[in-house]
Amino acid sequence: MKRRTLLASAAGAVLGSTLLSTRRVRAASAEKRNVLLLIADDQGLDAGCYGTGIATPRIDALARRGTRFTQAFAAVSSCSPSRSVIYTGLYSHSNGMYGLAHDVHNQSLLDGVDTLPLMMKRAGYATALVGKKHVRPDSAFVYDAELAPERSGIRDVAFMADEALRFIRGVDRPFFVTVAYSDPHRAPVNYGNDRAWPRVEPVHYDPARVPLPSHLPDVPEVRRDLAEYYQSVSRLDTGVGLLLDGLRDAGHADDTLIIYLSDNGRPFPGAKTNLYDPGLHLPLIVHAPGAAGQAVNDAMVSFIDIVPTILDWSRAPAPERALPGRSLLPLLGKSGASGWDRIFASHDFHEINQYYPMRSVRTRTHNYIVNLAHPLDYPIAGDVEGSPSWKAISARPDIRLGRRTQAAYLKRPAEELYDLKNDADELVNLAGEPRAAAVLTELRKQLFEFRRDTADPWLAGQTSPYSQRSPH
Repeated sequence: MKRRTLLASAAGAVLGSTLLSTRRVRAASAEKRNVLLLIADDQGLDAGCYGTGIATPRIDALARRGTRFTQAFAAVSSCSPSRSVIYTGLYSHSNGMYGLAHDVHNQSLLDGVDTLPLMMKRAGYATALVGKKHVRPDSAFVYDAELAPERSGIRDVAFMADEALRFIRGVDRPFFVTVAYSDPHRAPVNYGNDRAWPRVEPVHYDPARVPLPSHLPDVPEVRRDLAEYYQSVSRLDTGVGLLLDGLRDAGHADDTLIIYLSDNGRPFPGAKTNLYDPGLHLPLIVHAPGAAGQAVNDAMVSFIDIVPTILDWSRAPAPERALPGRSLLPLLGKSGASGWDRIFASHDFHEINQYYPMRSVRTRTHNYIVNLAHPLDYPIAGDVEGSPSWKAISARPDIRLGRRTQAAYLKRPAEELYDLKNDADELVNLAGEPRAAAVLTELRKQLFEFRRDTADPWLAGQTSPYSQRSPH
């Protein structure tokens, strides 16, 4: 079947064109082009370098060495689906990872979808995963080594650094290493803050003085919850520092592409699992040897761009199925670029009983969301539902999520349209307003084309995204 894909069919040409534009970056590492991918778990836009007042000196130092993207967005705000995007370069509604990939939830990629570990192994790379996996099937994620596995509930960031460095020092070929932390995801007790961790000096936060995100109410339970969350972010920062110090000592500071990001927004109501800004707008820092550092770039980029970036850097062959993203290498060391002014997002499930399919297109001025099952109540993720924050909020229906009522949060309309210039908290829905009719029509068109071009199975007339992906 001939593909009707504008975004994806153009992606191969875009990926190829960046090879010429990135020679200067690659010249610094002509022999070895290693890759270190660092994935935080549930870290929102909470780091010192993003101006939030959180103690993250080592992440901040990485940002000074590289390029800090201020308008970086996940393609979905849910753990396994977001990781599937990072690993495949395909949207979760296209790759089949519609929801979580553990326990009874049991979601997984469609058969035959290529992943970064497979792509890099084919290119001769030594591959390792350190820490959290949270994607399926195992047959699609065949690393040479899986270290500090998630089943141990690992939060020992020093041990994770040691394991990653032991692998790196033991290989004599280019490496692709993913270090996937458990911090700052919620833990059964206090985000793992209930014990001392080796080589970590804990950073404690005063609940009365913690930064309060605008989507949360100012109540004591939320402040205490945030204080514990921020402490976990700072522990994660220590682990990043230990790892990057060891990478330097191993002689790989000048031949390794380093990418730091998170999978989805902070684990609080209004963020995680939402397509609002706190759910998708996340840290992204990229350092490539040869690219100028101390860069702050405002291009709107997506985690759909991570696979093309790594393939571009490593010269590993792209998969047969064209990728909708673009390499970020031409953006490194720059403050912005034309043609990077919108992102798309997609959500279907979190846990298996939390079905709430949404699609969105976000530009610099507007966010347009379609709630495909809007008659349903919006579901609360299990870890958020059990949190001190949500328990305190839900016990009093008069408490607002920032300025949004709980009723509006739980019962959403078919369409949402927000003017981001004048309504950064996405509170005033303009869908149906005559003054926004032209914008709504245009964004409806863009979102329809995106869904069609990525073979969204929730779009009428589409079948499995897989049946649409023949390269012939």
